[in-house]
Amino acid sequence: MKTAELEKEFELLKRAKTQVESDKPLREMEMSAEDKKRIKGFMFLSEKPIFYVLNIGESTELGKELEEAVSKYGLTEIASRTNAAATAICGKVEAELAEMSDADAAEFLSSYGLTESGLVRLIRTTYKLLGLISFFTAGEDECRAWQVPAKSRAQEAAGAIHSDLEKHFIRAETIRWDQLLEAGSEANARAKGTLRLEGKDYIVQDGDVMHIRHSG
Repeated sequence: MKTAELEKEFELLKRAKTQVESDKPLREMEMSAEDKKRIKGFMFLSEKPIFYVLNIGESTELGKELEEAVSKYGLTEIASRTNAAATAICGKVEAELAEMSDADAAEFLSSYGLTESGLVRLIRTTYKLLGLISFFTAGEDECRAWQVPAKSRAQEAAGAIHSDLEKHFIRAETIRWDQLLEAGSEANARAKGTLRLEGKDYIVQDGDVMHIRHSG
């Protein structure tokens, strides 16, 4: 039996058929948020984001070569397409970093003109490709990162921790992670005025540290 929802799904599938028959992946087809929900259940391979990772050789100018690799190997245009990205790493260096302490790894990276590992670069680019950000909650004995879609409202982000926090949300005490480290404690940050009270419609920023106030 036909329904309005099935009609919309059928029209979407016809558009998808035209897209792939034109040798274009579904990830590049313009879709509304509702269309993305409708097509997700079909698990079409070309609808998924694609991430190109170049593995280049070790060199004395590794930092420079990693930055230039995407352009050098002709991936600039393809990586700029919708739901696509590209970056470069040096697998040999990453394998060595995995065996080092944080202090030794920082010195090792510096010797190559690098400020971060390839793993960090991969994670950051993947988050961007998937449209995700992280915010943090911190207590006396634990600090935890939570992943939410970019442009999430504070009340929606609270729901990533627990549905009751979203339901009974009042305010969110908020500060950027680097400002909190600089202040040394929430009490110091509050005294300096860098710890803010944000409402339910506040757009959570990547790296925010949040303490959710609720009535539950």
